[in-house]
Amino acid sequence: MTKTTGEDHMPGDPSPRELLERIIRVDQAGEYGAVRIYQGQRAVLGRRASCAETLRHMEEQERQHLDCFTRLVAERRVRPTLMQPLWHVMGFALGAGTALLGERAAMACTVAVEEVIDEHYARQAEQLGDDEPELKQTVEEYRAHEVAHRDAALAHGAERAPGYPLLVSAIKTGSRLAIWLSERL
Repeated sequence: MTKTTGEDHMPGDPSPRELLERIIRVDQAGEYGAVRIYQGQRAVLGRRASCAETLRHMEEQERQHLDCFTRLVAERRVRPTLMQPLWHVMGFALGAGTALLGERAAMACTVAVEEVIDEHYARQAEQLGDDEPELKQTVEEYRAHEVAHRDAALAHGAERAPGYPLLVSAIKTGSRLAIWLSERL
């Protein structure tokens, strides 16, 4: 039995078309924010940091994700989020701010963001039906990349960052709020 995207929506839930628009809109916004976070971290930490190559690699993957979702925004005529100018500033500020606290804090930021995105992409993969195989495959592929980013950040000592539990909790809360806003605005 095949499942279509949004077939199990309840009254008040977005229609299947609105659900697809939200998915593409928020994923484009999120990948944009991720690129900006890594740009901020790299601007502060520079090329000499022990995690410099890891940050460069993660930024490059996020840029590829962004390019894909930007193409989907155009192809599917999805309105981008109105929050983009804010994510431009806030993403860079989050990256630079955590990097100013040190490499481990920058890696803690990656752990927090990528754990939220892992949950987010998992939820999207469940929502997407058999009528959207390419988008579902993209979401699942990018989810695997995000989990690898989290694992790399943990390997770089993220959990040894000063105030790790508080830092991660605050960043996760902010990331969830950004997702909610970007889906809707």
